[in-house]
Amino acid sequence: MKRSSNIFEQLKSLPYFDKEAVLQLNTRVGGLTPSSVNTFIARALKHREILAIKRGLYVATTFYDSHKNDSSYSFFLANIVRRPSYVSSWTALQHYNLVTEGIRTITSVTPKTTRSYDTRVGTFTYASISGTLFDGFVLKKGTFDFFIATPAKALFDLLYFKTKRFRYVAPKDIPGLLEELRIDFDEMDSQEQKKFRALISRYLHRG
Repeated sequence: MKRSSNIFEQLKSLPYFDKEAVLQLNTRVGGLTPSSVNTFIARALKHREILAIKRGLYVATTFYDSHKNDSSYSFFLANIVRRPSYVSSWTALQHYNLVTEGIRTITSVTPKTTRSYDTRVGTFTYASISGTLFDGFVLKKGTFDFFIATPAKALFDLLYFKTKRFRYVAPKDIPGLLEELRIDFDEMDSQEQKKFRALISRYLHRG
């Protein structure tokens, strides 16, 4: 690892990296032969100097430990683990303080197949939605940029999956569902409430 110390110092400042990033750094600062990159990664994993976000995607342990309590970093990683995707459902509603229960698993929506990743840096679940409904999210900019559903879309997504695409659900059933799920709907911004009702109405009355 001594020969690759220059590369490792560079990696420690990255929010995530893959093998290609190691190869690019090696071209700039040297320290490894191209054939030894896999060995470098394997050794770093073994010594817990880096953590696997998922297969082929890593982060330096020091970087993760410094940011693991920052929800924006976790949401940023959720966007990266499975692309395209946006944070939604329970996770987004907690972010907007519309639910009181602590949510550990980061739930996202994707037009790809449903999948879950239980990793050293967190548990990420991705619910598959049709391309026509893959919208209603915004880019939150900061130290770590991430895509997240608006409050209205986060609530719509939650009910969409909870009711199996609103099977056997009528508009009159929505208030009862919100109460059952303990959603603080009255705390939602009035404009977002209107958007939510419009989403529900449009979907339930679709032709």
